[in-house]
Amino acid sequence: MKAVRFPAFGPPLDVVQVVDEQAGPLAPGEALVEVLATPINPSDLSTIGGRYGVLPKLPAVPGNEGVGRVVDVSGSTAVRPGQHVFLPMGGGTWRTHVKAKAERLLPVPEGADLLQMAMLSINPPTAELLLHEYVELQPGEWVLQNAANSAVGRYLITLARREGYRTVNVVRREDLVPELLALGADVVLVDGPELPSRVREATGGANIRLAIDAVSGSATARLGDSLAMGGVVVNYGAMSGEGPCLSSSAVVFKGVTLRGFWLVHWMGKTPRQEQAALMQRLAQLVSEGVLRAPVDATYPLDKIHEALTRAMEGGRQGKVLLTPAGPVQGGK
Repeated sequence: MKAVRFPAFGPPLDVVQVVDEQAGPLAPGEALVEVLATPINPSDLSTIGGRYGVLPKLPAVPGNEGVGRVVDVSGSTAVRPGQHVFLPMGGGTWRTHVKAKAERLLPVPEGADLLQMAMLSINPPTAELLLHEYVELQPGEWVLQNAANSAVGRYLITLARREGYRTVNVVRREDLVPELLALGADVVLVDGPELPSRVREATGGANIRLAIDAVSGSATARLGDSLAMGGVVVNYGAMSGEGPCLSSSAVVFKGVTLRGFWLVHWMGKTPRQEQAALMQRLAQLVSEGVLRAPVDATYPLDKIHEALTRAMEGGRQGKVLLTPAGPVQGGK
């Protein structure tokens, strides 16, 4: 059995290494799961770099989601050998095998695209909750978001369209505009100093009450300046490396507020039955092909440095995933 491990925080290419490890015997109620696919997410890179909000005790194994196949179970009927399951969140999934409490393992729908399912646990719930936890939107209302070409951004476009919301989507590259329009975006704008006026022009001066921010810094301020009186900016990421901020004009004269979202907090306060129900709904949409995230490439575990290099490159065509057990059948 092998795992990707980092003994110190730093640049991912400098600190990660593939090491041998022993799983040890299963405790009663535990299952051993062979990891089939696990994505490289921005939060993983931030954690390795020591920049994430909560950091693990070192040495640590990165990875927070994925899918696997049950190999063995001890003293539990919650899962069975051979069954495909979602890996537990935050369990250090960049490895060949994971041990977990059998009761924590949720089944993957039969016949599902395993690559798509491997990306289900973090980004789709984040998109769904960002749409519903902060502002009670009505059909026909607009939602504004930046980093719209990210996995969360793409899921949000699809989910918003299904519920009758319209989206203004902010990106950093002009070449992304046709792609997101084809996905179902109503408006796609390239970010810049004049964003608030361009948002008003594109929406006919609509009163936008909700903005979703993954960039932080001055990008947050531009979203806030685009909102109506009493609007809410929800920040869930800091791609710029800066903290989120709002202008005094937005805060003082329009009463715009800034909120933060972290999926871990939501999970900590939400009953497990409600969490499972959300996952089942989203898994069904993925199985039906309604929700999809593009896959750029997959790599075996021993090619971790190549995988990280690709994951950190600009201009990718989707997510990079690790497939420790070998190639996994799935759509790109």
